[in-house]
Amino acid sequence: MATWIVFALGAALSWGVYGVSLHQGQMLLKSPLRALLCVGIAYFLIGVLVPVAVLAAQGQLNNFDPKGTAMATFAGVLGAAGAVCIIWAFRNGGLPAYVMPLVFGGAPLINVALSMLVHPPKESPNPLLWLGYLLASSGVYLVLRFKPS
Repeated sequence: MATWIVFALGAALSWGVYGVSLHQGQMLLKSPLRALLCVGIAYFLIGVLVPVAVLAAQGQLNNFDPKGTAMATFAGVLGAAGAVCIIWAFRNGGLPAYVMPLVFGGAPLINVALSMLVHPPKESPNPLLWLGYLLASSGVYLVLRFKPS
Protein backbone atom coordinates (compact mmCIF):
# COMPACT_ATOMS: atom_id res chain seq x y z
CA MET A 1 0.00 0.00 0.00
CA ALA A 2 1.33 3.43 -0.92
CA THR A 3 2.39 5.54 2.05
CA TRP A 4 0.12 8.41 1.01
CA ILE A 5 -2.90 6.09 1.26
CA VAL A 6 -2.00 5.26 4.87
CA PHE A 7 -1.89 8.98 5.71
CA ALA A 8 -5.14 9.66 3.80
CA LEU A 9 -6.84 6.88 5.77
CA GLY A 10 -5.39 8.38 8.97
CA ALA A 11 -6.98 11.71 8.07
CA ALA A 12 -10.31 10.01 7.31
CA LEU A 13 -10.19 8.21 10.65
CA SER A 14 -9.20 11.38 12.54
CA TRP A 15 -11.82 13.55 10.88
CA GLY A 16 -14.43 10.80 11.06
CA VAL A 17 -14.07 10.86 14.85
CA TYR A 18 -13.67 14.66 14.96
CA GLY A 19 -17.33 15.68 14.79
CA VAL A 20 -18.56 13.37 17.53
CA SER A 21 -15.61 14.25 19.78
CA LEU A 22 -16.02 17.97 19.19
CA HIS A 23 -19.74 17.80 19.88
CA GLN A 24 -19.17 15.84 23.10
CA GLY A 25 -16.52 18.34 24.23
CA GLN A 26 -18.79 21.27 23.43
CA MET A 27 -21.65 19.72 25.42
CA LEU A 28 -19.40 18.91 28.41
CA LEU A 29 -17.81 22.38 28.36
CA LYS A 30 -21.26 23.97 27.94
CA SER A 31 -19.76 26.47 25.51
CA PRO A 32 -18.89 26.43 21.82
CA LEU A 33 -16.17 29.03 22.40
CA ARG A 34 -14.50 26.87 25.05
CA ALA A 35 -14.55 23.99 22.58
CA LEU A 36 -13.06 26.23 19.87
CA LEU A 37 -10.34 27.34 22.28
CA CYS A 38 -9.45 23.69 22.94
CA VAL A 39 -9.33 23.01 19.19
CA GLY A 40 -7.05 26.04 18.81
CA ILE A 41 -4.73 24.82 21.56
CA ALA A 42 -4.53 21.42 19.85
CA TYR A 43 -3.76 23.07 16.51
CA PHE A 44 -1.08 25.16 18.19
CA LEU A 45 0.53 22.19 19.88
CA ILE A 46 0.52 19.98 16.78
CA GLY A 47 0.46 22.55 14.00
CA VAL A 48 2.98 25.05 15.41
CA LEU A 49 5.28 23.47 17.97
CA VAL A 50 5.99 20.24 16.05
CA PRO A 51 6.97 21.90 12.75
CA VAL A 52 8.97 24.61 14.53
CA ALA A 53 10.94 21.95 16.40
CA VAL A 54 11.52 19.79 13.31
CA LEU A 55 12.37 22.71 11.01
CA ALA A 56 14.71 24.20 13.63
CA ALA A 57 16.46 20.84 14.06
CA GLN A 58 16.92 20.66 10.27
CA GLY A 59 18.10 24.28 10.05
CA GLN A 60 15.16 25.17 7.79
CA LEU A 61 13.34 27.74 9.90
CA ASN A 62 14.07 30.51 7.38
CA ASN A 63 13.58 31.61 3.76
CA PHE A 64 9.80 31.20 3.58
CA ASP A 65 8.40 32.13 0.16
CA PRO A 66 5.95 35.02 0.74
CA LYS A 67 3.32 33.72 -1.71
CA GLY A 68 3.56 30.18 -0.33
CA THR A 69 3.33 31.53 3.21
CA ALA A 70 0.24 33.57 2.33
CA MET A 71 -1.48 30.64 0.58
CA ALA A 72 -0.70 28.16 3.36
CA THR A 73 -1.90 30.67 5.97
CA PHE A 74 -5.10 31.18 3.96
CA ALA A 75 -5.57 27.38 3.95
CA GLY A 76 -5.19 27.44 7.74
CA VAL A 77 -7.81 30.18 7.98
CA LEU A 78 -10.17 28.02 5.91
CA GLY A 79 -9.53 25.04 8.19
CA ALA A 80 -10.19 27.12 11.29
CA ALA A 81 -13.29 28.66 9.70
CA GLY A 82 -14.56 25.16 8.98
CA ALA A 83 -14.10 24.22 12.64
CA VAL A 84 -15.99 27.36 13.69
CA CYS A 85 -18.81 26.52 11.27
CA ILE A 86 -19.07 22.98 12.65
CA ILE A 87 -19.12 24.30 16.23
CA TRP A 88 -21.83 26.83 15.35
CA ALA A 89 -23.82 24.13 13.56
CA PHE A 90 -23.74 22.09 16.78
CA ARG A 91 -24.58 25.18 18.84
CA ASN A 92 -27.65 25.76 16.72
CA GLY A 93 -29.07 22.27 17.16
CA GLY A 94 -27.16 20.24 14.60
CA LEU A 95 -26.00 16.80 15.70
CA PRO A 96 -22.85 15.05 14.46
CA ALA A 97 -24.91 12.43 12.62
CA TYR A 98 -26.39 15.24 10.48
CA VAL A 99 -23.65 17.86 10.36
CA MET A 100 -20.69 15.65 9.52
CA PRO A 101 -22.24 13.81 6.53
CA LEU A 102 -23.07 17.21 5.03
CA VAL A 103 -19.53 18.43 5.66
CA PHE A 104 -17.73 15.30 4.50
CA GLY A 105 -20.13 14.59 1.66
CA GLY A 106 -20.03 18.14 0.35
CA ALA A 107 -16.33 18.85 0.78
CA PRO A 108 -15.09 16.33 -1.83
CA LEU A 109 -17.54 17.69 -4.42
CA ILE A 110 -16.36 21.25 -3.81
CA ASN A 111 -12.72 20.09 -3.81
CA VAL A 112 -12.96 18.37 -7.19
CA ALA A 113 -14.75 21.34 -8.80
CA LEU A 114 -12.22 23.84 -7.42
CA SER A 115 -9.29 21.57 -8.31
CA MET A 116 -10.50 21.50 -11.92
CA LEU A 117 -10.69 25.31 -11.94
CA VAL A 118 -7.23 25.77 -10.43
CA HIS A 119 -5.64 22.90 -12.39
CA PRO A 120 -7.73 22.58 -15.56
CA PRO A 121 -7.83 19.03 -16.87
CA LYS A 122 -6.00 18.37 -20.14
CA GLU A 123 -9.16 16.82 -21.57
CA SER A 124 -12.86 17.07 -20.82
CA PRO A 125 -13.91 15.23 -17.69
CA ASN A 126 -15.44 11.83 -18.23
CA PRO A 127 -19.25 12.10 -18.09
CA LEU A 128 -19.14 9.56 -15.25
CA LEU A 129 -17.68 12.36 -13.09
CA TRP A 130 -21.10 14.01 -13.16
CA LEU A 131 -22.69 10.68 -12.31
CA GLY A 132 -20.27 10.53 -9.38
CA TYR A 133 -21.45 13.96 -8.25
CA LEU A 134 -25.05 12.76 -8.44
CA LEU A 135 -24.27 9.54 -6.57
CA ALA A 136 -22.23 11.33 -3.87
CA SER A 137 -25.02 13.86 -3.34
CA SER A 138 -27.57 11.07 -3.28
CA GLY A 139 -25.41 9.18 -0.81
CA VAL A 140 -25.37 12.14 1.58
CA TYR A 141 -29.15 12.39 1.27
CA LEU A 142 -29.62 8.66 1.91
CA VAL A 143 -27.29 8.70 4.93
CA LEU A 144 -29.15 11.66 6.41
CA ARG A 145 -32.61 10.36 5.53
CA PHE A 146 -32.18 6.82 6.81
CA LYS A 147 -29.68 7.19 9.65
CA PRO A 148 -30.73 5.46 12.86
CA SER A 149 -32.63 7.78 15.19
